[in-house]
Amino acid sequence: MDWFMEGLQAGIAEMSWLEAVAVFFGLASVFYSMKENILVFPTGIVSTLIYVWICLQVKLYADMGINAYYFSMSIYGWYVWSRPKPGSYRLPVTWLSRKGILNSLLLLVGSYVVLYVVLVTFTDSDVPQWDSFTTATAFVGMWLMAKKKVENWIAWIITDLVSVPLYLYKGLVLTSFQFLVFTVLAVMGLMAWIKSAKQVSAHA
Repeated sequence: MDWFMEGLQAGIAEMSWLEAVAVFFGLASVFYSMKENILVFPTGIVSTLIYVWICLQVKLYADMGINAYYFSMSIYGWYVWSRPKPGSYRLPVTWLSRKGILNSLLLLVGSYVVLYVVLVTFTDSDVPQWDSFTTATAFVGMWLMAKKKVENWIAWIITDLVSVPLYLYKGLVLTSFQFLVFTVLAVMGLMAWIKSAKQVSAHA
């Protein structure tokens, strides 16, 4: 644990103000998501735009692309969440159907294969498998979050857990620590959304 604390202190000392801003808004976005608050989207937009630049600098090209995707999906999610069904003041939290689960798994595998091929063929990435996997799981997570599906948190937990060592390897210690915090928040978010989905079902 000492090595991690020493690395964290070094990361804080060496971090740019830009990374600090991205981390702050990233944490705020996950917090608002857990609370089903629409502010998840504007805060997420700020964080993801900054991380597009940061990921480019450290050659995490797939993660750079997923942050650009986050940006577009945040706009889409903002639109969907702000226009609930008639008779409801907000979009309800629901579970995926069996078809939805299958489609999500196909999206995960398909996006991983495409990303891996692109990274190996067209970039100088030194972690193509790693980068492709975290990006593919995050791709699914963001799509499900915009649809307000409980399972989005499972995708985020997987993404966050794998991202911790990835960003540590890349020397972005503060960002690695951020993903550790994300993991805790994602578990809390999963529990909160399960409770919310049960309430929706009870009143259906």
